[in-house]
Amino acid sequence: MSSKNPSNHQDTFLVKGMSCAACASSVESILKHTEGVNEAEVNFAQHQVKVSYQSQLSPEQLKEAVQSIGYDLDLDAKDKAKQARVNQQERYQKLKQQTLWSALFALPVFVMGMFFPEVPYGRYISALLVLPLLFIWGAHFFTNAWKQAKHGMATMDTLVAVSTGIAYGFSLFNTFFPEFWSASGLEAHVYYEAAAVIITFVSLGKTLEEKAKSATGKALEQLMDLQVKQVHRINSEEEEEEIPLEEIQKGDRLRVRPGESIPVDGTIEEGRSQINESMLSGESVPLSKEPGDAVFAGTLNQKGTLIISCEKPSDETVLAQIIRLVEEAQASKAPIQDLVNKIAGVFVPVVLGIALLTFAIWMFVGGNEAFAQALYTSIAVLVIACPCALGLATPTAIMVGVGKGAENNILIRDAESLELAPKVRHLVLDKTGTLTQSKARVLELIWEEDTEDYAAYLLSLESHSQHPLATAIVRHLKEAQVAPSSLEDFEILDGRGVKMTVPSGGFVASGNQKMLADFNLEPSPKHQAKAEEKAREGATVLYFFNKERILAQIIIGDPLKPGSKEAVKELQDLGLELHILSGDKEETTAFWAQELNIANYTAEVMPQDKGALIRELQAKGEKVAMVGDGINDSEALAQADLSIAMGHGSDIAIEAAKMTLMTSDLRSIAKAIRLSKLTVQGIRQNLFWAFIYNLIGIPIAAGVLYPFTGFLLDPMIAGAAMAFSSVSVVLNSLRLKSRKL
Repeated sequence: MSSKNPSNHQDTFLVKGMSCAACASSVESILKHTEGVNEAEVNFAQHQVKVSYQSQLSPEQLKEAVQSIGYDLDLDAKDKAKQARVNQQERYQKLKQQTLWSALFALPVFVMGMFFPEVPYGRYISALLVLPLLFIWGAHFFTNAWKQAKHGMATMDTLVAVSTGIAYGFSLFNTFFPEFWSASGLEAHVYYEAAAVIITFVSLGKTLEEKAKSATGKALEQLMDLQVKQVHRINSEEEEEEIPLEEIQKGDRLRVRPGESIPVDGTIEEGRSQINESMLSGESVPLSKEPGDAVFAGTLNQKGTLIISCEKPSDETVLAQIIRLVEEAQASKAPIQDLVNKIAGVFVPVVLGIALLTFAIWMFVGGNEAFAQALYTSIAVLVIACPCALGLATPTAIMVGVGKGAENNILIRDAESLELAPKVRHLVLDKTGTLTQSKARVLELIWEEDTEDYAAYLLSLESHSQHPLATAIVRHLKEAQVAPSSLEDFEILDGRGVKMTVPSGGFVASGNQKMLADFNLEPSPKHQAKAEEKAREGATVLYFFNKERILAQIIIGDPLKPGSKEAVKELQDLGLELHILSGDKEETTAFWAQELNIANYTAEVMPQDKGALIRELQAKGEKVAMVGDGINDSEALAQADLSIAMGHGSDIAIEAAKMTLMTSDLRSIAKAIRLSKLTVQGIRQNLFWAFIYNLIGIPIAAGVLYPFTGFLLDPMIAGAAMAFSSVSVVLNSLRLKSRKL
């Protein structure tokens, strides 16, 4: 809870019962119109509402206001992010069960109604089967519609409730009182199958939407999992005690053993180690740390035991800051604007108005059969205006789009990313792991004259080391089919390199330039020039030597991924402006930007600052996409309008992103953009056909052709037309499967 004005409060609550963007608008609207509420902002994606309200108003009163329109607030949830995920899973499971039961009961009703209408007692069986379908598994449509109607609101629930309720009620009347129509020479039709299919199709659409969101929202939980729960503090008596992380204060001394995560941001007092900071920096090579060096919460201590002094407690660390930024970036996003539900808010009262108007006109002009024709035509209007095609327009296109993406190694996490991708004009690329391979490799192994015979010694030497650079050298030599030779007395020289004794006398060693100096060796001008050139590219330069001379110069780096240059060109051809973000030095980043022909780049970026560039571009009204693979990218991914994670990257980056490339090939980004454009095109076409169908069908159902042709649309034909409109929408969506990306 926080507030600038002491008489005001600001709280975030979980909202229960929201199923669409229109629901979010309803909750936001009722709260804003509650006396004492200053501001209310609903985040539909997270099912949360942030409310600023005056002190005389209690959370219980806010809960009552929301309950009055069919929703609820959870006032007791302590871990809101975790509870939101639990609620989401419960919603999905409940919808799945409702859809399954609805389909099981709807199938026999549909078969009897469409193909075997004369089955003995068929109408009575259908009436019985549709009863639980409507008023148990579809009951929420009716309860929500009633509560929203009391506040002058109309959503998809209203349309479903009215169309199915009227169809069922009318069918029930015709089942028990068929003589009412036969006396006027008309047939008493029933429309049980229409009511059953409407409930089933709309439930299916909501289930598909909920499933698309079911795997999201884990980013914060996984970030928090990096924070250790218990730490080893050294007290004033120099004794070690285990205490909760939250109790650590600035200045406390902590012991961190090999394999443990660093609990807080601090400085090493004692010990040396290799620290894997890839979860923050994205860089694959562990860093050598010694007394006086800074360490950060969430990073992994790989080798020695360390004593560190706490500089920033757990709630002030870089990791905690990233967690807060991810939280804020996710919460600041506007609710997903569901076009269908927005239009339904206008469409529903219009359809109801047309049905009533139709009834009134026919009562006036219908002559002896005025009531029968008035009821017939108004029912036809309501049945033909069924929301099936409208409800299926988006989920079917998304289903096919997501499937098409999976075939092309593109994992799409929600519909919002598909809608946003065509609007993106700026694409921000993290360098390490995105453009480059994020895996140390030997770029060059330059032997001196007649020294290549020492390759067996180099393999043996590096095989004894667990350092990632050594692993890269071993991999390179094994690929060249070098066999190891026998060496003795392996020795690690911290921060410099490794050394071993040759049985026949002497030694061989591998290390950096500092280690060369320790043994009174100096790189030649040729070595020095090569080292400076490769350093500008961000590579690491090592030397293999013995007592007398340098035997080889080893260049280890993180090369570009295959296809990176082609991918960049393809993305630029799509009209995207590319930006590189990197934690590397200015010189190194400039080299790669020039290599890839990318004009915009930012070097030496701290993890917590990566989102700043995104926000800067967004402030200019631009839609921005971000591609990354590390935990250090998660805040920027959450901030971006469209976030794309590399599948080989951290789970947290993947969970924070809306799209994940399950391949390292960056050319998949261009495919994802093209897929999004085709999917959005499909959604628009579906909505167009759904509305054209209503635009033509509703007037015909109302009887506009009767004065000219004597034609009145039978509600049964209206039901068939409704079914055809749904089929046409599904078929249009399926066309995407054959399109080439």
